Amino acid sequence: MKVRYVSLAACLLGVASLAAAQDETVVKIGSAAPTSGPIAHFGKENENGARLAVEDVNRAGLVIDGKKIRLELDAQDDGGDPRLGTQVAQRLVDDGVVAVVGHLNSGVSIVASRIYHDAQIAQISPNATNPQFTLQGYNTTYRLVATDALQAPVLASYAMRTLKAKRFVVVDDATQYGQGLADQFEKTVRAKGGEVLSHEKTTDKAVDFKAILTKIKAEHPDAVFYGGFDATGGPFARQARQLQVNTRVLGADGLCSDEMAKLAGVAAENVVCSVAGQPTSRMARGAAFSDAYQKRFGVPVLIYAPYAYDSVMVIVDAMKRANSTDHRKILAELPSTNYAGLIGTIRFDTHGDVADPQLALYRFEGGKMALLDVVRP
Repeated sequence: MKVRYVSLAACLLGVASLAAAQDETVVKIGSAAPTSGPIAHFGKENENGARLAVEDVNRAGLVIDGKKIRLELDAQDDGGDPRLGTQVAQRLVDDGVVAVVGHLNSGVSIVASRIYHDAQIAQISPNATNPQFTLQGYNTTYRLVATDALQAPVLASYAMRTLKAKRFVVVDDATQYGQGLADQFEKTVRAKGGEVLSHEKTTDKAVDFKAILTKIKAEHPDAVFYGGFDATGGPFARQARQLQVNTRVLGADGLCSDEMAKLAGVAAENVVCSVAGQPTSRMARGAAFSDAYQKRFGVPVLIYAPYAYDSVMVIVDAMKRANSTDHRKILAELPSTNYAGLIGTIRFDTHGDVADPQLALYRFEGGKMALLDVVRP
């Protein structure tokens, strides 16, 4: 009789749990980034930042229009490839996500944006810096970081004022991200009275830069700008040192990582890079976030985890203000965003760009990134 009573209690508990689960409405938020391939460390950070936000919201509890909501992160690997990125975008739309955090690469973000626009699903990128992303006339594109039109001038000004560089060689990896940065940098240098000796092209899969570097060595530039990611920027800097091209190598956030230091070795000490946002250490709740992130994922924050985290929180804030989980109503609330996030107060301009961007400059010391300055362009 006792056994039968315990079994009945367990059964009743199971029924209650099932009823509670049925009372919850599952709402999917998409995450799209390259979680495989040479820049997977950046992509996985995007996913982790978004996942931590989803877990925090679920832990705190979310009620929309009188219904208990449980967020679910629909994480997809776009491989950093524009063709795969469009497939991933369509998959997320078909999965019924209410908004998307991503993509990471500018080239992928731009081609995927048409799919989200057609579906009227908000897309917030924590990383994409090419200005074209938010200049297409789409009401669905948003970003939380500064654009290349701001990032490149900061790098050029630093090189010309602090490093006293006047003669430059520009190199890009032929991606929309790398080429966009390089073009903006070249334009800024010329506008400031500097000289661009040449503009060289490589690819985002290159491993041997000796031909380009031999030509650069003969040109005797004061500094070299490299538009691309650490997967190729690291070997570029290392081979430059091997060929005794000892000028500074300048780059943007694609070069700002511990992986860059590993790939470049001691040559990383010649590198100055920018990040299209402020460092976690300068955020009011940055230390607590870094501790929580490290505890949850077993790795430190690289750069943009707080921006992916805040992307989810901005979506949830819009959901609350709309009092709806309908993706069109969430989208309609985003232009009026005024959210106190990890990265600071988040508002958007008429294009969907964050209204008050910040940038940080770094160098490498002892294999680690060392902050040089934080600026508001």
